[in-house]
Amino acid sequence: MSAQDRPVVLCIDDSPDLLALMEKALGSDYQVITADDPGAGIQMAFGEPRPDLILLDIEMPQVNGFEVCRALKGETLTAEIPVIFLTSKHEAQAQVEGFQAGAVDYITKPINATVLRARVRTHVALANQRLELERMVQARTVQLDHTRSEVIRRLARAMEFHESSAVGNRVMRLGHYAKLISQAAGAKPEVAEMMHKAAPLHDVGKLGVPAEILRKTEKLTVPDWERVRRHPQLGAEIIGEHDDPLLKLARQLALTHHERWDGSGYPQGLKDEAIPWAGRVMAIVDAFESMTSTQFYRDPIPVERAAEEIIKGAGTQFEPKLVEAFKKALPVMKKVRETYSDQLGDLINLDFAKTGAQPVAKPKPAPEAKAAPEAKPAPQPKPEPKPAPPKLDVAALAKAAAAKAAKK
Repeated sequence: MSAQDRPVVLCIDDSPDLLALMEKALGSDYQVITADDPGAGIQMAFGEPRPDLILLDIEMPQVNGFEVCRALKGETLTAEIPVIFLTSKHEAQAQVEGFQAGAVDYITKPINATVLRARVRTHVALANQRLELERMVQARTVQLDHTRSEVIRRLARAMEFHESSAVGNRVMRLGHYAKLISQAAGAKPEVAEMMHKAAPLHDVGKLGVPAEILRKTEKLTVPDWERVRRHPQLGAEIIGEHDDPLLKLARQLALTHHERWDGSGYPQGLKDEAIPWAGRVMAIVDAFESMTSTQFYRDPIPVERAAEEIIKGAGTQFEPKLVEAFKKALPVMKKVRETYSDQLGDLINLDFAKTGAQPVAKPKPAPEAKAAPEAKPAPQPKPEPKPAPPKLDVAALAKAAAAKAAKK
């Protein structure tokens, strides 16, 4: 293992002799960096290379080790770095205070090099194991999120097959419309992304309505219409009640996307802000998609006319503020509609506008290959210099840490 690949141990002590001892004891297995005062030590904890572990003296001039430890634990960049205290204090109370400050271990002076190596090795291994477990959990969470999103898409796809034999790219359009309007309305990025994932499931309750009713070209009878009006509640029942935020949102969209701002909607006749915000967004998305896509009972209408109908419905069918958000999002929604046109075939697994800002352009056919002169390699850009570590007010950090501890 090269010196750069070794775990980094930061030693903070005001005694040059002890720093030299620690550097000698640990230097064969670790990259040891040292600081002989608290200020320099905190600066190095925030700098590069980032320490994997900190050995910290308690009794230092101006600021003691407890205050330094609290300051480090109070900052996001350094909170997870294990701290081992070094001290000549043998009292139990001092050790308790050290652990309360956030330390993982406590070594008393005079320091035994063998004991020091053993303690450092143990805590570096534990820290690495914890980081690996966190990495595995994060990877598993990403995988589960992807699987869940894919199940939602497939279930929405099944609903489309039930409603129509000519399935296009409605699932993709719905998700992007919902995300774009949410963004235009000022929603947080994570909320807009959840709307993107959950929106395709809003009509899943139609699985409980006979296909022959959904595919009728003539006017629905009263009993037929009553069965259609049940689909929001059926959708909520199909999705069920869950603690998972995404499934909660999907259930809310299924149940409330036919409520109207003036209270004349269904199934609950909710009015104004009694309708969940997500349901108000979905009402606009559903209306726009329904008007601009082929239905059994009518042909699609032009986008401009559909937009006029939605704008006309502000204050009656739709929330006025969200209609304004729709108007802002409309130019990009048109591009989504072009990119995910039903005439383009099944594009369900394509990703689209990861940034949410602009849709991906339709791919152009590759030109025929022609002989070309050999290109010169492009010059490599010079690496940008690493930013300097932040200048910290050690006294202020220590004071803040001490104040936090006093409140506990």
